[in-house]
Amino acid sequence: MWFEILPRTGIMAVHLVIPSIATVHVHRFSNMGKEKRVAYYPYQWNLMERGRPISGVNRHYVSKGLETID
Repeated sequence: MWFEILPRTGIMAVHLVIPSIATVHVHRFSNMGKEKRVAYYPYQWNLMERGRPISGVNRHYVSKGLETID
């Protein structure tokens, strides 16, 4: 019958999902739990770059808290 294919389809679906989930976890582990900042548009780039002077080391990816703002 047609329902005999359901277990095999489920197994195949799980095997197709595993690489994407594994990739997310590997990226989180390699980036110390932080997601990578991506700027696709100029507005996003400007938002990312405004953190440079606040960081104190002129890098947007080294974020400090509000205590560094004078």
